[in-house]
Amino acid sequence: MTLHSDSTAQAVPQEMPPPPHPVRDWLAAMRPRQWVKNFVVFAALLFTGLFRHPDAIVSVLAAFALFCLLSSVGYLVNDVLDAVRDREHPLKRRRPIAAGRIRRSTAITVAVLLGISSLLAAWALDPYFAIVALAYLAVTLTYTLFWKREVILDLAAIAGGFLLRALAGTVILGVEISPWLFVCISLLALLLGLGKRRNELLVLADNHEAHRPVLAHYSRNFLDHAMTTVASASLVTYAVYAISSPTAHAHPQLVYTVPLVIYAILRYCYLALHHDQGGQPEEMLLTDRPLVITIGLWAAAIVTIYLLGGRS
Repeated sequence: MTLHSDSTAQAVPQEMPPPPHPVRDWLAAMRPRQWVKNFVVFAALLFTGLFRHPDAIVSVLAAFALFCLLSSVGYLVNDVLDAVRDREHPLKRRRPIAAGRIRRSTAITVAVLLGISSLLAAWALDPYFAIVALAYLAVTLTYTLFWKREVILDLAAIAGGFLLRALAGTVILGVEISPWLFVCISLLALLLGLGKRRNELLVLADNHEAHRPVLAHYSRNFLDHAMTTVASASLVTYAVYAISSPTAHAHPQLVYTVPLVIYAILRYCYLALHHDQGGQPEEMLLTDRPLVITIGLWAAAIVTIYLLGGRS
C-alpha cells in the first residue's frame, strides 16, 4: 500500500528570488519605470507651443534622457544606502541591490561614473541647463542622505525635484512659463509624495519605522487631510492658470482642459485614498486606464489649442 502525505498537497510554495541576470538586474536597479516622472521636463515644450519646432523637440528629448540617467544615479545610491531596510519591505526586498544580485560597491562605482558623464553631457548641451541638472542631482542625493528622514521636508524635497525638472525644460528652450504652472507642478508632486507615504504606512503596518523612520511622524489621519488639502489647492491653481495667466489670455481655450485635470486628480485621490494604491504613482500613471486616457486627452487638447492658434 502506498502512503500519500497531505503535507505535500497542502504545502505553500515559498517565493523564490529570481536568478541573477546582469542586464535585467542593472536595468531594474536603474528603475526605468520611474523615468515617467521626468516627463515634467516636457512641460515648457508643451505650454509654449514650441513642439512645432523639431530642434526644440530634440533639445528637450536630450534633456529628458539626461534627467533619466541622473535620476538613476539617485536610485542606485538610495538602494545602496537602504539595502538593509528594503529587505523589510514586501516589494522593495526584490530589488537587485537589496537581494544581493548587485554588489553595493559596484553600484556606487557605476553611479559615480554615470553622474559625472551625465553632467559633462549636460554642460555640452547648455551650461545653464547643466547647473539645473547639478542642482537636481544635489537634491536627489541629499534627499537620500538627509531629507527623507525629516518630516515634511522629505515631501518638500520631492516637490523640489519636480520643480527642477520643469525648470530644466524652460532653461534648455530659453523660455519662461507661468509661475502658476510651477506652483501647480509642485503641488501635484507633493500630492504624489503624500500618497506614497500613506501607502507605505499601510503596507508596512507595525514595521513601518524599521523601513522608513520618518513614517513614525506621520499618521493616516494627517496624510488623508493633507492629500485633500493639496489636491484642492492643485485644482484651484491649475484653474487660475488656465483662466487668468498670460498664457490663458493668449489661448483662452485652455479653460476647456480644466475638467480633465479635475477628473485626473480626483481619480488619483480615489485610487490612493479608497483603494490604497498610492505606493507606486508611476505604475498608476502607466497602468490605470482611465488615468492614461485622461492624461492623453489633456495632452492632445493642449497640442490642439496651440496648433489652432489663439492670440499669440
